Amino acid sequence: MEREAPKLVLASASEVRATILGGAGISFDICPSLVDEGLLKGALTSGPDLALALAAEKAREVAAKHPDYLVLGADQILSCDGKLFDKPRDLDEARRNLLFLRGKTHHLINGMVLTLNDELIWQNTTTASLTMRKFSDAFLDMYLSRAGSSILSSVGCYRLEAEGSQLFEKIDGDYFTILGLPLIPLLEALREHGVAVV
Repeated sequence: MEREAPKLVLASASEVRATILGGAGISFDICPSLVDEGLLKGALTSGPDLALALAAEKAREVAAKHPDYLVLGADQILSCDGKLFDKPRDLDEARRNLLFLRGKTHHLINGMVLTLNDELIWQNTTTASLTMRKFSDAFLDMYLSRAGSSILSSVGCYRLEAEGSQLFEKIDGDYFTILGLPLIPLLEALREHGVAVV
């Protein structure tokens, strides 16, 4: 008798991640993690280490409530000139962040893990590098006015799939990595663990 594949739980409230995963034809439940990210962010300064640690903590916290489920934890860190950024609290902070990033290259570092019960069974880090153009203050005013609070859910204050694309002069990296869920390595791992069809 063939063993039943473990079910998948996404330990994230991100609509973008859920849309990407669902769009790939993967069945999953959603159970957002309640992990206090601030505690880890105070202890770790390396982008890849922090992204993986946050993803693992989220997955483990949710896995405790879902025995025998595969749990996917994911996190994205933005690094620029040695500074790590959080999601902006309001549009004033978004403006300050975009002014800091203007004309510079920043890095979006993604950490993903899969856990089964209390065991970490897979992890991955992927980075994309994005260079913002030297946009004018007038463009920034227009952009913030039109984008509104929708950009507050993005650590970089932009949605690349919308008008945020106009902020950039160069992008090196996978589209899904920029959106926050590097899909290709994840799908390979899900096939290996029986969640996606081989």
